[in-house]
Amino acid sequence: MTRVVVVGDLMTDAVARAKFPLARASDTPAVVTMHGGGSGANIASWLAVEGSEVAFIGRRGADITGRNRDMELMGYGVDARLVMDPERPTGTCVVLVTHKGERTMLSDPGANAALSPEDLPRDLFGGGGGHLHMSGYTLINEGSRDAGLAALDMARRAGMSISVDCASSAPLERTGAEPFLEWTDGAKLLFANADQAKVLTGRDDAAAAAKVLTAWFPQVVIKLNAEGSLWYSNNRPDPVRAPAEVVDRIVDGTGAGDAFTAGFLPVWLDGKPAAEALAAGNALAAKCISNLGARPRL
Repeated sequence: MTRVVVVGDLMTDAVARAKFPLARASDTPAVVTMHGGGSGANIASWLAVEGSEVAFIGRRGADITGRNRDMELMGYGVDARLVMDPERPTGTCVVLVTHKGERTMLSDPGANAALSPEDLPRDLFGGGGGHLHMSGYTLINEGSRDAGLAALDMARRAGMSISVDCASSAPLERTGAEPFLEWTDGAKLLFANADQAKVLTGRDDAAAAAKVLTAWFPQVVIKLNAEGSLWYSNNRPDPVRAPAEVVDRIVDGTGAGDAFTAGFLPVWLDGKPAAEALAAGNALAAKCISNLGARPRL
């Protein structure tokens, strides 16, 4: 089994689910819950629970929230390599879910923004082999970008395979497609959703966007929500598609994309056909949206 090293963000998600249409500039009844979050940490958690050997590199605050997030990761079986920041708090994301299920996120990266090249444990990049998954948030955030670039360089030198995700469409658009593609040069696999793929290519059609992206990445996966997912390789004429799994009741869509990535990677790293990896990703995403929060249940 290939060991996966995830470099990314660690957050606490404060999820507010409105019971009625939002009353702007007034009060709206809601159910508010707190959960472990952060795309990178979510991926690492799902990987560990599903049986992969995984290490997570990140940064947390010297606060009780950070301690709780650290203990959660260890509870999932993640080799958590978290540096404690003496000044910045653990990152927090306010997830606002409307009565129709639409999500809007307000993020404070906190300690994540101070991740530095010195925080990267050298032992995780030695010995050859292994796989690095880089969270796009680490590259998009100016404060942690040097750490992300250093991790990518160390992985290349160590002969590790590399995958990258696109984080979120709005910050990706603010950053710009050209810099992001330049930073991630050399990655073998890109994960994106349809909106992120459009930001990078200008193409509305997901398959067309994936084909364009194979000019930079040998393999591209596009997550299509209810339509499932697709995989495109630069040596194939047509994409491989897999339908989404039927879910009786969607409880919470937060983290579904992260769960998909965690489902896809082990099968892909094992050299199985793309259709099997897509199906595994779709299955874990379905499991995620049937639970409350972005992480597996402990």
